[in-house]
Amino acid sequence: MSRRSHPIQFSLKWRFTIGLAALLLLTISALGWLVLREIKLDQQQKVETDLKQRSELASLRVRQIYLSGSALDDVPTFLRRRGTELAADLSALLNGTHVMLYDSNGKEIGNSMPLSGSADVKDIMVYAKQGKIVYEQSGDSLIYLAPIIWSVGQVGIVQLQLSLKADQAFYSSIALSLRNIGLAALAVSFLLGFIYVQRVTSALRKLRAAADQIRAGHYIGQSPIRRRDELGELSEGITYMSREIEQSLARQKQFIGSVSHEFKTPLTSIIAYSDLLDMYRDDPKLLDEAIVNIRQEADRLLEMVVKVLHLSEMEQYEFSLHAENLDVQESLNAVCSRLRGKAAQFNISIETDLEAAMIRADRESFMHIFLNLLDNAIKYNVPGGSIHIKCRADSNKAVIVIRDTGIGIPEEARAKLFEPFYTVSKDRARLSGGTGLGLSLVKRLVELQQGTVVYSEPPSAAQGSQFTVTFPLLSKKNLQA
Repeated sequence: MSRRSHPIQFSLKWRFTIGLAALLLLTISALGWLVLREIKLDQQQKVETDLKQRSELASLRVRQIYLSGSALDDVPTFLRRRGTELAADLSALLNGTHVMLYDSNGKEIGNSMPLSGSADVKDIMVYAKQGKIVYEQSGDSLIYLAPIIWSVGQVGIVQLQLSLKADQAFYSSIALSLRNIGLAALAVSFLLGFIYVQRVTSALRKLRAAADQIRAGHYIGQSPIRRRDELGELSEGITYMSREIEQSLARQKQFIGSVSHEFKTPLTSIIAYSDLLDMYRDDPKLLDEAIVNIRQEADRLLEMVVKVLHLSEMEQYEFSLHAENLDVQESLNAVCSRLRGKAAQFNISIETDLEAAMIRADRESFMHIFLNLLDNAIKYNVPGGSIHIKCRADSNKAVIVIRDTGIGIPEEARAKLFEPFYTVSKDRARLSGGTGLGLSLVKRLVELQQGTVVYSEPPSAAQGSQFTVTFPLLSKKNLQA
């Protein structure tokens, strides 16, 4: 048998940690690069501005010396004859800057530092001879060429050589400081981020453990983590889900137990009569009694099966409703007509006081709700009793009240009234064929129509029961539609 290999899992903690480290490194590197770039641009701009001012001052100084002399020589002769002197004078004027002078053809005519030699400026001299300012960096020095232009045109070229050691040292110092600060910030941020990620992943592990616990059937009653964020909300959701699953399973077990118990009683009766009929085949009185009782118990079993299936269908699936505009007055009159015959058998009268009201509901479900309520009012009434049905349109609700003069419901039993298989009187329920599922089904159907059903005390000290059912009234806009 071949063994299936599983890919190596890379925990969420390390994914977050590595991602955070990469993000911090990228951010700090980008900020450092931007700062150094701005510093370099600022240095370059300052150097350019300074050298431009010096070249203009040099041009002005040469012109001043030329005009203050006898001016017997033409400009080119004056520059050739006094080039070295002019270069030295300009160097002194410009605080010791290395100055070189060229004629308009690019030939050297003066050098303030003749022993230092001259740099190779052939490539950039071409542009300087065309009257353009040009410079290039050579090691830690900047060579700057600017034309000397008077009214007669370009008469020469001045070369200024500036040391960049101070600027480079400053730049290196800033770069080192930024690197150290960046590394420190990266370390601190990474540590804080790692601690936070550790807390988040620890919370996730607790949530996973809680989920595994629920999956194993061990339900939780308290939230595994307490946080005021999305993880806290998720934890509360898991806790709520656990409680709901536990309660649902408990209800299911109780429901199954109740179903088993309720099915057992009629089945026991049917089996008992079957055994008696087998033992006393020739007893016509027993035969008649058995036929009646077996049919009664079978009908009771069938009613229970139908209602259990109905309840199960509503619990497990989105129950199919076909909502329509429903006239409450007309529908309640139809329900009363269907049950007047049964009420007459028990000498019970049905009285109605119905106002017109329109709601949006499923017709079949609506009929089922009030058939159950009226049937209960008949089953648990007294001979010669009555049932009163009233309907009113109150604000934005249709309020339907069903009151009977029956045996009533004790106060201690009202809390469980809508639970499946719960009956106030077991003996009376068996005699009337009650299953204890009717009110549970009624409540579920009413809620599916966005309505409510509650038990309330009858007015004054009258005996009996009273149920109030409400449905949202249909709006005028929907009525017109």
